[in-house]
Amino acid sequence: MEDMSLIQIYSDALHNCSLQADPAQEAILLELENLRLELHQPRKRGWFRKPATTPKGIYLWGGVGRGKSMLMDMFARSMGASVRRVHFHAFMQDVHIGIARARSQGIADAIQPVAREMAGGISCLAFDEMQITDITDAMLVGRLFEALFNAGITIVATSNRHPNDLYKNGLNRQLFLPFIALLQQKMVVHELASPTDYRQNRMVGRQSYFTPLGDAARAGLDQIWLELAGGPGQVFALEVKSRQIIIPAFRNGIARISFLELCGQPLGAGDYLALAQEAKVLVLDDIPLLGRDNFSEAKRFVTLIDAVYEAGIGLIASAAAKPEELYPRGTGSFEFERTASRLREMQAEDWGQR
Repeated sequence: MEDMSLIQIYSDALHNCSLQADPAQEAILLELENLRLELHQPRKRGWFRKPATTPKGIYLWGGVGRGKSMLMDMFARSMGASVRRVHFHAFMQDVHIGIARARSQGIADAIQPVAREMAGGISCLAFDEMQITDITDAMLVGRLFEALFNAGITIVATSNRHPNDLYKNGLNRQLFLPFIALLQQKMVVHELASPTDYRQNRMVGRQSYFTPLGDAARAGLDQIWLELAGGPGQVFALEVKSRQIIIPAFRNGIARISFLELCGQPLGAGDYLALAQEAKVLVLDDIPLLGRDNFSEAKRFVTLIDAVYEAGIGLIASAAAKPEELYPRGTGSFEFERTASRLREMQAEDWGQR
């Protein structure tokens, strides 16, 4: 798709009915297309082979499900190998690994080699789901972006927040304000103000709970993943109090993991709450029958569903039985009735709007 314009890609999607026309999306599409054309123009280079001029990037923000990640995907595909498209948290994890490696080699300013590595062979970095919630990241990201901008890298980012609201009410936020000013200097801020939540609409009338387990259930979850996430997921390590929860597939705010990987580990309410805050939809594979033989896993599952329910995020699951039949007998089966009720409630079409 590298030779196709974004207008062509979008028009093709409208023609095959995988999208519906949205004026708010189309306005942003024109801005991204102009940037694509500008980035594909040969650029004169100055000292140290840094481009003499660097196009301004785009910071695209707006509500959940408005199409930000979809437009980002189209832009990245049209740019080919000259862009690196990555979820922001996965990017920051790579940054922490790179800094640790540089420090182990005795490099005093570890940001510089990390920025050089990130900038190698590309003209644009595309970050999806940009947000800053951690004090360490808040202190790193300003210097890192400054180094990337100085290297001639154009940055495109999506976020649920306006730049002025990044790291809002965070510890020592005043130290973060120069970074916000830098973003607004180097990037054009656009709001995607579509009135429609397409992610929620795609689930209306769709099955979200698949039983029994087997090929048909897995195929159902695979299809929903493709429609919601829009492509293959990345491994994502969620940091919770110096521990890591490894999510095998994460993309566009959609997390996919099996029951055993999530409830077969010694995790607690704090871990599940952190996951529910990070993901907009949880796709959970292979919930087994519950009872005495997997009592610990069953207790964790109850805690997980409480966290997902309270956070109001979407749940798509495959299970060995209907919610009311998952925990048929034994200690804990009575208490599970509330969980079964919540599982049933989360299958309602209007769940995401409550």
